[in-house]
Amino acid sequence: MRRFGATAVRRILHIIGLVGTLVVTLLGGALTAHAAPENAAYVAETVEVSNRVTRVSVYSPSMDRVITSDVIHPVGGGPAPTFYLLTGIGGGEDGISWFNNTSIAEFFADKHVNVVLPVGGKFSMYTDWVADDPVLGRNKWQTFLTRELPPVIDQQFQTTGVNAIGGVSMGAGPVLDLAIQAPDVYRAVGSYSGCARTSDANGQAMVRSMVELRGGGNAANMWGPIGGPLWVQHDPFLQAERLRGKALFLSAASGMPGPIDNHNPLLTIPQAIGGGVVEAITQGCTAVMDARLRSLGIPATVVYRDEGSHSWGLFEAEMRDSWPVIGPAIGA
Repeated sequence: MRRFGATAVRRILHIIGLVGTLVVTLLGGALTAHAAPENAAYVAETVEVSNRVTRVSVYSPSMDRVITSDVIHPVGGGPAPTFYLLTGIGGGEDGISWFNNTSIAEFFADKHVNVVLPVGGKFSMYTDWVADDPVLGRNKWQTFLTRELPPVIDQQFQTTGVNAIGGVSMGAGPVLDLAIQAPDVYRAVGSYSGCARTSDANGQAMVRSMVELRGGGNAANMWGPIGGPLWVQHDPFLQAERLRGKALFLSAASGMPGPIDNHNPLLTIPQAIGGGVVEAITQGCTAVMDARLRSLGIPATVVYRDEGSHSWGLFEAEMRDSWPVIGPAIGA
């Protein structure tokens, strides 16, 4: 048997160490290259509702729960842009939504676009909250709607990666904010019958009426102290300059009920009275945002209707009116 001196042994051990380090480095690189990214959103379940609608359940790492969206598929082959549509104060969790209360599937039946209808976000203003709320839980909707859901939709379906977003009532102001906070995600915005301001006295009152009076949450858990820096940062009126270059559509009605509302005949009076007051307020809000955009020289299509209370009949009409602005902007 051959014997090695101490010097030779040290050299052999040194070489073995170098080889081991190289193997670990290469293996570590390979594992890094192929491992799934940590804390990434993913599809938890899909259900085929019809030949043109898929219900997609996506796990949100930021909220640590699964969020469901109905996705209307485009006609024709090939990649298509995507139009995200947010609902109102109940987030669709109450069964009141674009999917359930309008003929949205029929409207998009001849259009080459993916339409994504998330369900969730009640009383949340579709934003990231700074703290979990004892009543409303954890809300990280800005993260979900700008960083988690769009990449999953792009991977799951044929898309061009070009997006627009629209929202109604409670969602009408937040869609402007989302386009401001994530300028790389949404190219066009439709704001239907809502209020954009958040940081002045009227804006604070509007936000708190939805989050606190209706939702039972604490608005300070959303953007910190009432009227503080985050309330300003998320105020589309004050941040309007950052909307420059996007296709914008805003609309509201007078609050005067009419056939456009398509009210339940048995509930016409209460629906018209309550909806009329709310819609009249949103028309005032829309006029303020309209004036702000014009003062900055930012182009926007703004529609004021003489007829219409805060109803899904009106909301659907507004969405249809917006499509000639939204569609061309995203190549649909």
